[in-house]
Amino acid sequence: MVHLTSVPTDAAARRGSVAEGIKKIQFNDPAEEDGSVSVYGSRYAAQELPQHEMPEQEMPKEIAYRMIRDDLTLDGNPMLNLASFVTTYMEEEAEKLMAEALPKNFIDYEEYPQTAEIQNRCVSMIARMFNAPTQSEDATAMGTSTVGSSEAIMLGVLSMKRRWQNKRKAEGKDYSKPNIIMNAAVQVCWEKAARYFEVEERYSFCTEDRYVIDPEEAVNLVDENTIGICAIIGTTYTGEYEDVKAINDLLVKKNLDCPIHVDAASGGFVAPFVVPDLPWDFRLEKVVSINVSGHKYGLVYPGVGWVVWRSPEFLPKELVFNINYLGADQASFTLNFSKGASQVIGQYYQMIRLGKRGYRSIMMNLTRTADYLAANLTQLGFVIMSKGGGQGLPLVAFRLDPEKGHHYDEFAVAHQLRERGWVVPAYTMAPHSESLKLMRVVVREDFSRSRCDTLVKDIKLALQTLNEMDKKKIEMHQEHVKQNTTATKNKNSHPHYGKEKHSLQGKHGKTHAVC
Repeated sequence: MVHLTSVPTDAAARRGSVAEGIKKIQFNDPAEEDGSVSVYGSRYAAQELPQHEMPEQEMPKEIAYRMIRDDLTLDGNPMLNLASFVTTYMEEEAEKLMAEALPKNFIDYEEYPQTAEIQNRCVSMIARMFNAPTQSEDATAMGTSTVGSSEAIMLGVLSMKRRWQNKRKAEGKDYSKPNIIMNAAVQVCWEKAARYFEVEERYSFCTEDRYVIDPEEAVNLVDENTIGICAIIGTTYTGEYEDVKAINDLLVKKNLDCPIHVDAASGGFVAPFVVPDLPWDFRLEKVVSINVSGHKYGLVYPGVGWVVWRSPEFLPKELVFNINYLGADQASFTLNFSKGASQVIGQYYQMIRLGKRGYRSIMMNLTRTADYLAANLTQLGFVIMSKGGGQGLPLVAFRLDPEKGHHYDEFAVAHQLRERGWVVPAYTMAPHSESLKLMRVVVREDFSRSRCDTLVKDIKLALQTLNEMDKKKIEMHQEHVKQNTTATKNKNSHPHYGKEKHSLQGKHGKTHAVC
């Protein structure tokens, strides 16, 4: 997901960031570079980096590298970013393979046939991991790589919509009012898919003690215009697995022709190894397509995703283009075309390097660490909102105990941790439970027990600091943080698109959790 950036006017670009007084001070020009001057002795170190227009002249490569690298030091440390599911560690050999593949255009099958074959291998392995039907000669499951789960979800929604439309057309019925059913705690890409492809969103709302879809409520929302139901294996807020089997069984019991798409963006590489007997995938007859993010618990750097369909029945032929491109025929169903091959190769490396045992070992370790963190947070007085013991993703969602009457909230705790370098986000919950605030720690591969102990100590210190501050001081501190960080982040947001009212965030104040 990429943000929309406002292009500054010429007047705004000319204003720059240099104080007026500085402009009047004359400096001697640095000596002309003769190849021996250091980076910080060059004239570039005394100039503002280009921001709005490409410079007329070149810059030496060493200086360009150092200037940009210095600029990026203002970013946070990815390993301390506990907001994100995205992989922050890969082995050196994997990084080397991916770097060597950077020049390859993945779509050029004729030139890079082995790279295309590697995608085929990945699709086959992932489909089998999701128990796709492969036993009979008639089995025809298929899948493709994507830039991430957002693209995979777009493809899943598009295929469900077109299948529904084709059925309605064949029956001579109206096909202008499709709808899709999902939990109001869905990631924003589901809202985008529905909006972009003109599908009405129907929500099963969370409550203050239920943070996942209600199967019975969801099935009761189904009508003749429903293209499908979204079920999530690993919700973004609390990591809980939605009860896909209950939805499936209700659809079967009521004899409803309504498919299920499983959003396994986060849980698709976790559940098969931690709770292999949990039925959520193609073992259920109503599940027709599944997406998963390779760059989350698939353990690959961003961005790569995967989507698999049970059979061609659920991917209408008219959506697939057979293209002769750069000398080779290929069937294509994608929103993107040219893209790098590195992430697909990285995914293949991880799957053959780790194997099932390696993935199982990692996921079990992460689950143990999450349970250990939850136990420590409970001792500190927090209320745990996530499921432990492998019944959800390896994350910990928690909130302050309302019965203890704290004069600060979860956002204040998050600000205190940020001062120690940790990014532990605070959120408001999904609509109808938005009065709840929570914090969330995502336990990734590089979050060791030792690092977990350090985090617990810093959370304890944050609570002690806040307990010693009065309410007014905390409010002043939070306002200071808001004015001096949020404004910086949003300075390039286009004013025309602010304060929208068409999304769940615009309507209900929902905070979209980082994924």
